[in-house]
Amino acid sequence: MRTAFTEMTGVRHPIVGFNRSPAVVAEVTNAGGFGVLAASAYAPDELDAQLTWIEDQVHGRPYGVDLLVPSAFAAGDPDDLIASLRAQIPAAHLAFVDDLLDRYGIPRTGTRHLADEFAAGVSPAGVAALLDVAFAHRISLIANALGPPPPDLVARGRAAGVIVAALVGAPKHAARQLSAGVDLLIAQGTEAGGHTGTIATMVLTPEIVDLAGGTPVLAAGGIADGRQMAAALALGAAGVWCGSVWLSSHEDVANAAIKSKFLDATSADTVRSPARTGKPARQLRSAWHDEWERPGSPAPLPLPLQPLLTGEAWQRIDDAAAAGHEGALALESFFVGQVVGSFHGLRPAAEITRTMAEECAARIESLGRAL
Repeated sequence: MRTAFTEMTGVRHPIVGFNRSPAVVAEVTNAGGFGVLAASAYAPDELDAQLTWIEDQVHGRPYGVDLLVPSAFAAGDPDDLIASLRAQIPAAHLAFVDDLLDRYGIPRTGTRHLADEFAAGVSPAGVAALLDVAFAHRISLIANALGPPPPDLVARGRAAGVIVAALVGAPKHAARQLSAGVDLLIAQGTEAGGHTGTIATMVLTPEIVDLAGGTPVLAAGGIADGRQMAAALALGAAGVWCGSVWLSSHEDVANAAIKSKFLDATSADTVRSPARTGKPARQLRSAWHDEWERPGSPAPLPLPLQPLLTGEAWQRIDDAAAAGHEGALALESFFVGQVVGSFHGLRPAAEITRTMAEECAARIESLGRAL
């Protein structure tokens, strides 16, 4: 299959596999797609180790990284960022989360504050540090979400021969990214897992394609098989950016408890909520969201205060759910799109990639015979 994206990257299939698990990234790339690592969850030294491992697996094949670059970030003391941000969390919010966990009987554990690393990673200084690590490796693409690219990202990408991509959820976002000079747009519809807008992929993709001119566009949101991929290409996309489907892969690092919930879920079992990160993000609905939506519950805080508030809680929930704790299983959730209803079992990421490409080709050939 040849599209503007395959010509740009040299890959066989115009399929991007976006995931936080390095093994998924490597398997998608080695199967002929283009793996992209979600980098904001890592500290700089951890990201360096993960990218080194990926490069050892892919043997020169192309891969990329994705960063969250919020358009707004709470102010904090640069010399002690996390402490100054935590000091802004209201006592009422802390009491609400403590009470919630106590009512569901979630055990207290000695957990590492991964939320601190996430908050640092989406701060302006943290983004800069992760960019330095990424550009020190043999990446072929760097993508940003939640806002315009850092001022020097496009120039830095051009100088290094790295494709600069941006996720957009509305035409106005795309216009800003095009003005900044990005090389690739990802039109992410509301069906997608994670941070999304409210426009559906079927509507958003052709709008962005028309606006983009000669800049290639990938479609994202609601794409987990070859039929949906063929539909994206028919809308004018040069390929697809897939995230949720890899949560049904063996290589994804999600625990068995949440994967079991994914397999039992329907496409109606997700919710777009700010209760985890402070920005609207689609995730599997659980008792966690019910509790935040009850009358009298506090409103979620903005990014990055909400993940700092809830980060330790989610680590405790994940640990307890993995052990089969009933209350934790009721609360357990993760970012996932509406395609979760199509998950019927776990498969290797490479098999998912190849099957999607084969199904897409078969669908396009079938449509051709209909003319």
